[in-house]
Amino acid sequence: METTRLIIVAVGGQGNLLASKVLGEAALISGVPVRMSEIHGMAQRGGVVESAIVFGDATSSIISDGEADILMGFEPAETLRALNRCSKNTKVITNTATLPPFTVSIGKGVYPDVENVKNLLKEKCASLVAIDAMKLAKEAGSPMSVNIVLLGALVQSGGLGFTKENVIEAIKRRTKKAFLDMNLNAFEMGYEAAKNYSS
Repeated sequence: METTRLIIVAVGGQGNLLASKVLGEAALISGVPVRMSEIHGMAQRGGVVESAIVFGDATSSIISDGEADILMGFEPAETLRALNRCSKNTKVITNTATLPPFTVSIGKGVYPDVENVKNLLKEKCASLVAIDAMKLAKEAGSPMSVNIVLLGALVQSGGLGFTKENVIEAIKRRTKKAFLDMNLNAFEMGYEAAKNYSS
């Protein structure tokens, strides 16, 4: 089975780990072998959280620089920071809504221009889907569903080897009942946004 290497980068509190669990569940439902690893920065303080997920036949969940087939970023500066994991064949899905770090708010750092970030990603990678997942998450019912919006965009952009239906089933299994309808709505909104996106 062909191997697909996915890197997910996010800021602590954005739901990276739930997104990883949903994808892992979807892979199991689909009969696709899956390996995962997570690197936590200062997640509780808004630090970076990175997940590496390898689908298909692989002996390790480690994804070296230049090896990612897909990069999904929940925050544009973090997506840019992970660019070294990509090659000219990598698909990139990113949120365009920013969460500037504390250093920017106290004047000790400069946040990159989002249009420049998008241009750099386009230049270096095979394809880019850049959507305002925060706006869609709020429309779906909660800013906390940014992760599920981006999962919808990821599934629509292809390359994972399992169906939309299996991901929806995984969301049903991994989401608390109280948030299920909102998350299914968020997933559809991300899916449609990616379908209509042209970089």
